[in-house]
Amino acid sequence: MSAPVFLADGGTLGALAVGDVYVLDGAEGRHAGVVQRRGPGERLDVVDGAGTRLRCVVDAVEGGEVRLRVAEVVAEPAPDVVLTLVQALAKGDRDELAVEAAVEVGVDAVVPWQADRSVVVWRGARAAKSHAKWVATVRSAVKQARRACLPPVDEPLTTRLLVARAREVVEAGGAVVVLHEDATTPLARVELPAAPQPGAGAPALLVVVGPEGGIADAELEALVEAGAVAARLGPHVLRTSTAGPVAVALLSERLGRWA
Repeated sequence: MSAPVFLADGGTLGALAVGDVYVLDGAEGRHAGVVQRRGPGERLDVVDGAGTRLRCVVDAVEGGEVRLRVAEVVAEPAPDVVLTLVQALAKGDRDELAVEAAVEVGVDAVVPWQADRSVVVWRGARAAKSHAKWVATVRSAVKQARRACLPPVDEPLTTRLLVARAREVVEAGGAVVVLHEDATTPLARVELPAAPQPGAGAPALLVVVGPEGGIADAELEALVEAGAVAARLGPHVLRTSTAGPVAVALLSERLGRWA
């Protein structure tokens, strides 16, 4: 069984070496030492959210501080293509369910989208609270999936800003896929960005998922005009909470991540 993962707050763990001692404290230390009651000799991983993983063995536990001995330092490579879920805001926590599952299957970044047909609206204090909830959801999913990288959650985009973002991505050599039930192009046939040349930045691959009421015709037209490709997942119409994670899984396979 894989070791549980705990997130280190701030900085990188890359300066540590095998044999060094790392003290896990704060909320993560309390969770490991008090809630989970981890004890000497047990294995656990500490990640910094930027790709560095410390494989550790517990030396000692003092309340909310867990003293760890580093057994291995692993630097996980950055993705060749940045796979991003653009998830429309949806009611009943369906958007959070989509984000949670997408992070578990490997998405690299998350963008909230205030679509025209989104019933939920992020404004004022609610916007900050909802964004923080998505960030917490991502952190929890990273730990569940034992990931070393923490996908960022962007500020919410309006449709106008999303169209501008799509145009920038396509012009930079990336791709934007809009999931739509009436599309004729299967997701399996959408052309994906090529791996970058040495020294170049990784291209983006955006997967756009609409709300419960679907993507408005004007939104789809604007995105396609900006260079996006409309694609369908298959013969069935999936919920907004399901479509994104399924697409991320299929694209991850095509990108060779699950080989």
